[in-house]
Amino acid sequence: MTSFLAPIINSLKIPELRRKIIITAIIIIVYRIAAHIPVSGVDLQALRSLFSGNQFLGLLDIFSGGTLANFSVISLGLNPYINASIIIQLLTMVFPSLEALSKEGEYGRQKINQYTRYLTVPLAVLQSIAMFTLLKNQGIILQFNPLSILLIIVTMTAGTLFAMWLGELITEYGIGNGISLLIFAGIVARMPVTVAQTASLVDTQQILNYLLFAALALAITAGVVFINEGRRQVLVQYARRFTGGREVNRASMYLPLRVNQAGVIPIIFAVSLVLIPSFAGQYLSQLPQPALQNIGRWFIANFQVRSLTYNLTYFFLVIGFTYFYTAVVFNPNKIADELKKAGAFIAGIRPGEATASYLTYILNRITLAGALFLGIVAILPSIVSQITNVTTLALGGTGLLIVVSVILDTAKQFESKLVERNYESFLK
Repeated sequence: MTSFLAPIINSLKIPELRRKIIITAIIIIVYRIAAHIPVSGVDLQALRSLFSGNQFLGLLDIFSGGTLANFSVISLGLNPYINASIIIQLLTMVFPSLEALSKEGEYGRQKINQYTRYLTVPLAVLQSIAMFTLLKNQGIILQFNPLSILLIIVTMTAGTLFAMWLGELITEYGIGNGISLLIFAGIVARMPVTVAQTASLVDTQQILNYLLFAALALAITAGVVFINEGRRQVLVQYARRFTGGREVNRASMYLPLRVNQAGVIPIIFAVSLVLIPSFAGQYLSQLPQPALQNIGRWFIANFQVRSLTYNLTYFFLVIGFTYFYTAVVFNPNKIADELKKAGAFIAGIRPGEATASYLTYILNRITLAGALFLGIVAILPSIVSQITNVTTLALGGTGLLIVVSVILDTAKQFESKLVERNYESFLK
């Protein structure tokens, strides 16, 4: 435990890193304060009763950090921004102009981020309208005049943009990935509530079931750490150089390929998409058209948190997004080109295209192992909840996965900053 916290403890001794930590902490506190500022015109007591009795809404509330049950000004959370990111990244693979822009370094990244922000606004408006309609049909919205409706929609949209801005501030001026950290903060804030709900339902006949869940949580934590730390070391050698008839600079190194290159992003993307059918079903089932009502009821029936369709969809989405995001963050062709320019090669593999193909082959194999693990871990709590009939903790499996992954990624950033600082001190 001491070795795990060592990077954080050492970073507090460095002014620059200490400033980043303080900025990150302040932004997270502001985000959590905003999570408790409710939108006007809503019956909060009826809203909390609705969320406590609906598994789908309960899961959505956990990932919003409790903002939905409070119907706060940031009740939509970062879901519109995440969905916009998914859409833009998919469009990048379809449109050559966007793909070319993504390869233009920092300028291209900034332009794509700007497009993502633009797309977030209409998505936030649509989700605000859907949320308003859902709550209106449940009798939770108290006022229906046009000004009140406009106020709710504008407030929720502005709250999403505010949360997005806070996340980008953390990424730029703080430490870690801002979006992931805000989602992490929301999940951690809801965990005591989940544990308290579980404790209130404990009886002597289900002690073994709760112990099973505790063992499962430990196993998931250990598994996430094991997979995140897993590496496939590819031996890279440098070409021979001769000076005065003697060989010099004959060196070798290892290219570490992570088993889980995508980190926690596939889980966040998958959760954002797998919740859409249930959300759409809640909305469609309240419409006056019978055909749309039937479609909505089908979505509700087949995309419950514990349903087979929901878990299979969730499982394959995690696998798909793991491969997709790995392809985004790791480019074998670029790595092969850089190795070739540096005079390096993989033993037995020709430089250039052959090296890129070899790296792709290895990456696909190890990513499959990581993707299957993430998919199984994501749906395992739901499966166990059906066996043990303990439903309150089933919602926390994916949350635990995100929490552990974000902690590991943030700790690695601390460590990399410390290493960078040590190198700078050495050069001085």
